[in-house]
Amino acid sequence: MATGKNPLFDTATTLGKLVLFLGVSAICGILVAGLLVPAAAVSGNAASGSIKFFEALPAELKVDPPSQSTKILASDGSVIANLYLENRTRVSLDQMSPFIKDAVIAIEDSRFYEHGGVDTTGILRALVSTARGNKQGASTITQQYVNNVINSSLESEGKGDQVLLNGVNKGVGDKLREMKLAIALEKKFSKEQILEGYLNIVFFNRDAYGIEAASRLFFSTSAKNLTLPQAALLAGVVNSPSFYDPISNPDNAKVRRDLVLKAMLTQGKIKKAQYDAAVATPVKTKVTQPRQGCAYSPSAPYFCDYVLHLLLNNPAYGADAKERERKVFRGGLTIKTTLDPKAQSAAQAQVNAAAGSNPDKWGAALVSVEPGSGKITNMAQNTSWLPGKGKFDTQLNFNVDKRDKDGNDLNGIGGAQPGSTMKPFTFAEWLDEGKSMNTIVDGSKREYRSDFPWRNSCGTTVGAYSTAEKDAGGNAADDLQNAEDGYYKPMTVLKGLYNSINTITFASAAQVDFCGIQRIVDAVGIHNGLDNKPVDMSRLPNLLGSTQTAPLTMASAFATFANDGRYCAPMAITSVTDATGAKLPAQAPDCRDAIKPEVARGVNYALQEVLNRGSGSLIQPRISTLTDFPIAAKTGTSNNNGSTWVVGHTTGLATAAWFGDALNDQGRAGQNVTINGQFYEGIDGYMIAGPMFSKFMAQIAPTRSTDPFPAPPSNLLYEPAPYQQPNTGSGNNNSNNPPPAKQDPAPAPEPTKPKKDK
Repeated sequence: MATGKNPLFDTATTLGKLVLFLGVSAICGILVAGLLVPAAAVSGNAASGSIKFFEALPAELKVDPPSQSTKILASDGSVIANLYLENRTRVSLDQMSPFIKDAVIAIEDSRFYEHGGVDTTGILRALVSTARGNKQGASTITQQYVNNVINSSLESEGKGDQVLLNGVNKGVGDKLREMKLAIALEKKFSKEQILEGYLNIVFFNRDAYGIEAASRLFFSTSAKNLTLPQAALLAGVVNSPSFYDPISNPDNAKVRRDLVLKAMLTQGKIKKAQYDAAVATPVKTKVTQPRQGCAYSPSAPYFCDYVLHLLLNNPAYGADAKERERKVFRGGLTIKTTLDPKAQSAAQAQVNAAAGSNPDKWGAALVSVEPGSGKITNMAQNTSWLPGKGKFDTQLNFNVDKRDKDGNDLNGIGGAQPGSTMKPFTFAEWLDEGKSMNTIVDGSKREYRSDFPWRNSCGTTVGAYSTAEKDAGGNAADDLQNAEDGYYKPMTVLKGLYNSINTITFASAAQVDFCGIQRIVDAVGIHNGLDNKPVDMSRLPNLLGSTQTAPLTMASAFATFANDGRYCAPMAITSVTDATGAKLPAQAPDCRDAIKPEVARGVNYALQEVLNRGSGSLIQPRISTLTDFPIAAKTGTSNNNGSTWVVGHTTGLATAAWFGDALNDQGRAGQNVTINGQFYEGIDGYMIAGPMFSKFMAQIAPTRSTDPFPAPPSNLLYEPAPYQQPNTGSGNNNSNNPPPAKQDPAPAPEPTKPKKDK
């Protein structure tokens, strides 16, 4: 007797023919309910009940687009990163090789174009085959598509535990529901639409959902360019993705592939010569492993993460965090950003070079924005996202705030103390009150007691610099210190700024309204990088930059000077479209008038002098030797040298370069340290951050506007102004008008050595 033959169900026998007749009749009457429940096939009551059950089942299937990969793109359209929970790229049927369409139909549903969603002939054949001991499935491609759509919806709703798998947790009722939905689906969609949907949704591998992703994973090609052996192999994988995985089980994959090829030959989809050549082709994969998420961005992982947090924090993308995550990771979004790949590459090169040999893990960051729009062009730091031997790895962003204004996480360290880069804002208030930058003030004064009569029309200025008070048990700090001796003397406000003299900043502040300083600082977007609260300029230490502030914040603030006093909030996302091409909320320039144009021009004049003959002239190589265009900047260094800066701009680009301690509480002193083999007694802004800034700007600034800065009005620049000795009386008041002293003409260029910044 031949093996595998069961004469009881042989359709050549009388009993076999009877079974076939009853089966077909039952299918016609109740759409296979009887075949799935054998007793129902011979019991009228049971059959009637099955029919009623079947009719009560839903006939509508909501076919949402399956989960698709989201792409984050740079401004030139290049890919920064792919985001997904299921790696899938939807393609149309005409973008698929004819071989894959024929192969899938041949092996999964040879009567696809003949049935109406449920193949009764296939079901009978499967039942007979199973009864003979050869298990055979009977689900059509339409039924499989229905099952995949249902499961995809469950996954997207976070109900993965309810997913139904054939032969595992699918009951008779589930199968009947699937059949009815398949029939309804065939009435609503064409065969081509169903086949396209199936090939885009079907699972091939945990890293490949749909034919396009599978083609790229296994063969590093597109679905359109699949060869016959490749297409047959992938069509075979569908039946059991792990067992027929060509990477881990190539022998199994070949057996299944050849079975597919045989079916294609038998059904006339390929010729014998094609079949012979394909069967003779060895199973050979060319794997391109997808790298999901910002961590694998080859160019800008931290900028990518910043963009991702902006989306996940945006209520426009969902009412809660889970809904927003589904939208971003499953929605097939295309997110166009402001990132300039050339600027990013140059920035990354500079931060890497600045701290290349860095066993103590000092941080370097460089970020730029475009004045007039706020577009972030680059965001780089000297770390790797993923751990690696010898690498300084972190997932925290050195360039951005810890949280946004609504308290949502941004994954940033919140910046660092900006030091003397805050001095231009006191200088701006000086000019805003109509005072000439060539006014001489007393830089010899170092003591400011707690009862000093600061002018503050909207509050009370607090703090004191007085060693005497401190020694008496008060809360004062020591008398003001400059970085070097020789500058405790009267000098112009301009010279005090470009040489970064602390005592001149305080002598200037003694003659302006602190409320005005606060207004300017708020208007240019400066805020605490840890909690997003305003920086309280009524606290004296904040005149010298004691509150932690992010590099992105400082770059945007200085861009205000470049933009003739108009502030633009930083923006990273220019457009977002979903898988259908519909537009979703993105960002647009958000600008406001912040500083009077004439004041911004006066600050630009002074900040150019920082680089020409002030603390910035110590940067090596000097900016003047690298560029032939106007550029303005300010150096900055915290008291313990643990945070060092250069922030500056041309008319077309504003950049913040930072080097310092990014670990824990940022309490390490940048003193007696070795970086890149060079010993530093104390790191200053011009030493490491300075070259980062100058080399980057020399390379990238010319790609944007480098027009000259407009000149400030003469009354802010050349008009002689009185030298005023500040009032040293007691108490805060709002009308401190000390008597004028001597007049001082506009000074000649200073022959003295530029001072180091502190």
